[in-house]
Amino acid sequence: MTVRTKKLFASAMAIVAVANSLMAQTGGGTTGINAATSSLTSYVDPVSTLTLAIGAVVGIIGGVRVYIKWNSGDQDINKELMGWGGSCLFLVLVSVVIKAFFGV
Repeated sequence: MTVRTKKLFASAMAIVAVANSLMAQTGGGTTGINAATSSLTSYVDPVSTLTLAIGAVVGIIGGVRVYIKWNSGDQDINKELMGWGGSCLFLVLVSVVIKAFFGV
């Protein structure tokens, strides 16, 4: 084989290899996207439930803290109450937003 024939053969093999790899991607990635979507939507309900459970624990602990401060006669109870209520509201809304975002 001459040098020219070897180069031509190498070029032809490279073209065949590239064409073969291009044909393998005819799906446009839809199967991968569909698999990722179904995987993510299967996690939405457990994450939402976990967020609500964390909100319940935070609510109970915060309620006890506010009650203790209130009974001890602390004058700055409004700041504690707003922080506690805001955190509970945030955790409940996060759960709702997650479900609405993923359409579950």
